[in-house]
Amino acid sequence: MRRRVLIPLALLAAVLFGFPGPAHAAGPLPCDIYGSAGTPCVAAHSTTRALFGAYNGPLYQLTRASDRATHDVGLLAAGGYANAADHDAFCNGTTCGITKIYDQTSRHNDLTVSPAGTAGPADYPADASEIAVRAGGTKVYGIWISPQHGYRRTAGSGVAVNGQPEGMYMVASGTHVGSDCCFDYGNAEIQVADTGNGHMDAVSIATTCYFPPCSGSGPWVEADLENGMFQGANGSNTANLGNNSTYVTALLKNNGQTTYALKGGNSQSGGLTTWWNGALPNRGGYIPMKQEGSIILGTGGDNSNRNMGTFFEGVMTAGYPTDAADNAVQANIVSVGYSGQTNVPNGPRGTVTGPGGKCMDVAADDTGVNGTGVQLWDCQSYGSDQHWQHFADNTLRTLGRCLDIVGNGTAGGAQLELWDCNGVGGQKWVQQADGSLRNPQSGRCLDSPNGSTANGVRLQIWDCNGAAAQKFAVNGGGTTLGPGGKCVDVAADDSGSNGTAVQLWDCQSYAVDQHWFHNANGSLRTLGRCLDINGNGTANGTQVSLWDCNGVGGQVWQQQADGSLRNPQSGRCLDSPSGSTANGVRLQIYDCNGSAAQKFALS
Repeated sequence: MRRRVLIPLALLAAVLFGFPGPAHAAGPLPCDIYGSAGTPCVAAHSTTRALFGAYNGPLYQLTRASDRATHDVGLLAAGGYANAADHDAFCNGTTCGITKIYDQTSRHNDLTVSPAGTAGPADYPADASEIAVRAGGTKVYGIWISPQHGYRRTAGSGVAVNGQPEGMYMVASGTHVGSDCCFDYGNAEIQVADTGNGHMDAVSIATTCYFPPCSGSGPWVEADLENGMFQGANGSNTANLGNNSTYVTALLKNNGQTTYALKGGNSQSGGLTTWWNGALPNRGGYIPMKQEGSIILGTGGDNSNRNMGTFFEGVMTAGYPTDAADNAVQANIVSVGYSGQTNVPNGPRGTVTGPGGKCMDVAADDTGVNGTGVQLWDCQSYGSDQHWQHFADNTLRTLGRCLDIVGNGTAGGAQLELWDCNGVGGQKWVQQADGSLRNPQSGRCLDSPNGSTANGVRLQIWDCNGAAAQKFAVNGGGTTLGPGGKCVDVAADDSGSNGTAVQLWDCQSYAVDQHWFHNANGSLRTLGRCLDINGNGTANGTQVSLWDCNGVGGQVWQQQADGSLRNPQSGRCLDSPSGSTANGVRLQIYDCNGSAAQKFALS
């Protein structure tokens, strides 16, 4: 049902011409390649796939917001791709954070959430379901890094120290990038502090032009060697034209004594471009290097955690890899077939747009602790805290917490905040056909005081009045609960072509096709199409399906006081035949009768 030294020529050929299947990757994988070339991996991290052909252990650990339970996500098969269905099942109905990224080598250089450093407070786990893509023909999740999110391993085993040679690469987004410090992967200090030039050796992708002039606007693959994001010998390198593809292979290698190299490539096609292969900086402290052997992801060595990025996989090696090994690794990465957007949170999340086209936003830039104010702000496609998910229990959630009324209040003017989801009435929000969001406990609507559209205006509840101040469109939609607590669902797993059956199915919070947007004209939309009566029919028993939104009467649905959804053109209600609650039962219209078979609650 649904969801649900030179490399031997034979080895290189297997990498170049192998193609991945849905569960098991093709040929030797990156750490097999580097190991065969005499530069073994000392760290291998990924949420998408195995990086050794024989690996069959966990990739990452989830921690569930609802009960703080933890769960390891592994592979569909040894040497294969992540088991996203297992991830989805564990996080269904709640949110999860990634609290550990397992090292696939025998050295156990696992990454956990970074502690506070001299340049940034302690980090938060990344939202585990923020960015879903495809690899090896199957759904997988990346790691969406926002400000104050990052990971670290203190004093890693086998990682280069004091001028030893090493290499590293990461596959990251070339479209979800920023210019602040630092979206790094690689070698950092033992203390979470800047201990001087040459004490870091990490690859970065960012729009940071630390040593101008730079060519274009980036993003560039750079070397964070501490106190500088280097593109060339002493910083600037106008030959570095940057890499802005959806997926970027960012590679750094450093012999620790005289030389380092930077390479970048499109992780979906083609080879690597060498942006620098030459002398280490002679600014002082970099010759020789003084690495300390910790590992960071998503931050700087002193926990500078103000940048953003998306990470899919990365390794670190002992020794300076050959160019042939690098090229073979890139060929293997391309064979994975990474696909999907990497620049916006995806899945059933969406913005909540309010007055002036502004977005409902959480103050404090994606951190979202209890009590943080909820406000209007300019929409930012990369803002995790502006992407909300409407759950079947009528909660709106972001950053693992719920949109809440301060003190569970009901009075007009009570302000909104973010708080742990706890089921209270102040956390329930129902889409209305007029574009408002109503809180049933108070009977009041989400409101911008005096209709303000200013950045930072604190949102509140107020008497529902249909004014522009109360128009908040849940662009990610909400679930529609039917008989037996099942959800209105589109067959065929989120594809939703014209004529696709609409049915009941177990509620799955991660399923895009179970989230319906209630338009002001009465239509219900998901996957870009509308809930429609076949043939625009009006007879009892006519089935419903998904179809292009076209304004016909068969696409209008009005919530009734008794919980039914009535189609005015036919005068009939959405209905589950004979009151069935079985998965896959095809929905229809039938004479409105107030029975349980016709209870469909919009969220």
